[in-house]
Amino acid sequence: MRFHREGYRVIRNSFLINGAIVALFALVPMPAVVREIFIPVFVILFIWTLYFFRFPQRETNRGDHILSSADGTIVAIEEVFEPEYFKEKRLQVSVFMSGFDVHVNWYPFDGTIRYTKYHEGKYMLARHPKSSEQNERSSIVLEKEKGKDVLIRQVAGIMARRIVYYSKVNQQVKQGDEIGMIRFGSRVDFFLPCSAKPAVSIGQKVWAQKTIVAYFS
Repeated sequence: MRFHREGYRVIRNSFLINGAIVALFALVPMPAVVREIFIPVFVILFIWTLYFFRFPQRETNRGDHILSSADGTIVAIEEVFEPEYFKEKRLQVSVFMSGFDVHVNWYPFDGTIRYTKYHEGKYMLARHPKSSEQNERSSIVLEKEKGKDVLIRQVAGIMARRIVYYSKVNQQVKQGDEIGMIRFGSRVDFFLPCSAKPAVSIGQKVWAQKTIVAYFS
């Protein structure tokens, strides 16, 4: 299994801390039932850390469509006013990532990065509608061509404490290239032109690099 580079230090620290705790429970005299309960808990925590930072290798479902940038569940499809960059009505499609989903993000189509910005903020539950505006987040505008541009927003959740993205203005990117990752529970919002045609529904499970989220008109 391949791991994301952002997880190397976390995995190392988790191994040291959980290993020390397991050794303590194994060596210090205590009732056997305590060991039977707590040692598996810390072993499972370490295994979950490895699982969280997995970096799958996938073949991108390339084409003239907008792919999901994240694994997760569709939690919003609605027209909203986008005040940060476009300052107009946009079609928002949101993907919620649980603690068990892959948290690496990828670009949804070929294009040019026109804007990036990091915002400090809160850490409310990522499913909350206000999290897109109030939580820690990054905004990346990707343009395919004039009139075909999307604001991709990485949103931190109640567990997330770091958003990582590698986008730079005027950078040329390909569909399926890596954007970055969000540590722990979080979401990704897409602000599409209102003329875009959604290809997903609320509650649908989607996969980054695979699932078609929408089509430009």
